[in-house]
Parts: sequence; C-alpha cells; structure tokens
Amino acid sequence: MSTTSIRVFGLTGGLGSGKSTVAAHFRSRGLPVLDADALAREVVAPGSPGLAEIAREFGAGVIHGGALDRAKLAALVFADPEARQRLERITHPRIQALRDARLGELEARGEPLACYEVPLLFEKGLESGLRPVVVVSVPQALQVERAQRRDRASEAMTRARLGAQLPLSDKAARADHVIDNSGELATTLAAADEVLRRVCEQLGVDPARYYSEQATPSGAGSSTRA
Repeated sequence: MSTTSIRVFGLTGGLGSGKSTVAAHFRSRGLPVLDADALAREVVAPGSPGLAEIAREFGAGVIHGGALDRAKLAALVFADPEARQRLERITHPRIQALRDARLGELEARGEPLACYEVPLLFEKGLESGLRPVVVVSVPQALQVERAQRRDRASEAMTRARLGAQLPLSDKAARADHVIDNSGELATTLAAADEVLRRVCEQLGVDPARYYSEQATPSGAGSSTRA
C-alpha cells in the first residue's frame, strides 16, 4: 500500500449507502480521511500531465474548456473494457503516487492512522492492503431510494449504476467491520464511533486520540447521507 509506517484502513460502501456520511464523521473526530475520488479528480485537473495524456489517448473531444469532460469520457469507456483499462493505466499510477505522498505528509506531522475512502475498493482488488476494511451498508431497496433522491435519477438509471458495483451484501460479507446505515443518523454515527474504536485497537492506536475535547462528537458536516 505505502512505504510509510502510518496505519491505513479502508472505507467503502455503495451508491446511496452513506459512506460519505461516515467519512465526514471520521473527519469530525480528527481522523485524516483520504478520498480516492478526490485524488482521481486532482490527477486530471486542468493543466495536469494526467489530463494531457488522456487527451493524447482519447482525443481532444474529451476536453472542454481546458477541463476533462467526464460525461464524454465515461461514454467512451463505460461499455468498453479495453478503453477502461487504457484509462486506468493513465490514472491509477498517478492516484497511487499522490495517495502515498499525502500519507507521507500525514506521517510527517505525527498522524498514526488514516482512512482511505474508496468506492470500488473490492471491485479493484485493494482490500488486502487496506485491512481492516469498513463497509457502510443498507438494504438494497433503501439504497435505491436514497440514491434516487440524492441524484434525482430514475429508478432504472439508479439500478443500472448499481449493477456496475458489487452488491452491498457481498461487500459486507467480505468486510472486517460493517456499519448499518438503515436507521436514524444518530444510530449510524454511534456505530461509526464504535467501529473507529475497534479499528484503533486492532492497529495499536490509542482511540482516545479521536475522542478528545478537540474532536466534534456530533459528526459535523454529516447531516446528509451520501
């Protein structure tokens, strides 16, 4: 995973499961959370070498106003596994290098633990380097309902997107810890706190670090489920 000694655990879920809500709560506790999606956007930012390589590989049509036209690129690679592999050969090494650089920065400032939030953690075979893995889970019917409401998408479109991911039940079966997000938000955040405590104990980190007076116990920034 990294050459640094900082301990890193994985956080994943599925569309509409509430993974981002849990990530925000972990941040409110003072735990550094790296977002794989954010890193992926950064490595193809306007003017970046990653964006230039994508333009060379897929053509100038995937660039609009100097930025990546994600919809056009997605249309090219969604149903074409070979094209998707070409894209991943461009982006994945850059994402890994940026992730490791950020982990090095965290270690340099004395952080003993970090969370890596990855939507397709199991789909990409990353779980062995991110143990323990935490999965945020809800029943599929609730997952569809929440994703539709959040994205203002049709049920058919939402289910098509879910079809590109492993079912949450499969992810939960392969996880080390599962956070049930099917009930009240306060219940979810309490479960997240308990899982964070267990992860700390597993990895030899003092849980009190994340329950000090400086931490925000209410889960600021996590009032919505995403």
